[in-house]
Amino acid sequence: MAIKVPSAAEAAKKWGEVTPGRQGYYEAGAKAAGGDWESQTVAAAAAYKAAISAGNIQQMFAGGVKKAGAAKYTRKITDVGASRFSQGVTAAVGDMQTGIEPMLATIASVTLPARQPRGSAGNLQRVSVVADALNKKRLALRAAGA
Repeated sequence: MAIKVPSAAEAAKKWGEVTPGRQGYYEAGAKAAGGDWESQTVAAAAAYKAAISAGNIQQMFAGGVKKAGAAKYTRKITDVGASRFSQGVTAAVGDMQTGIEPMLATIASVTLPARQPRGSAGNLQRVSVVADALNKKRLALRAAGA
């Protein structure tokens, strides 16, 4: 005997009507899960490496992007992203400050080589000094788990 299931349209309609009312459950569960998320995600580092090293990962990635498509991307920006943008920025001010502070301190600690005449390849060295310092800082922060 076949299993009776609702149509995709019926399931999506019910999901769309019922799920928004579950915001409190989502918030409570998500807040309580932070420690588990961190420990389990760290423990999954080897699985992550294996997954991104799989022989067909490029095809799977491209296939996922093509499946979603530009139309879904644009629709989600219009329907969801734009209305949440300013709220997301406001909520991220502290994170932005924490994240950029070590980079700004690194830039401030760099001593640039002397400026050369306009068009001189020596001026690119000034850029390179900053880029190298920032990359070293980024790698040091990642290694430290920051």
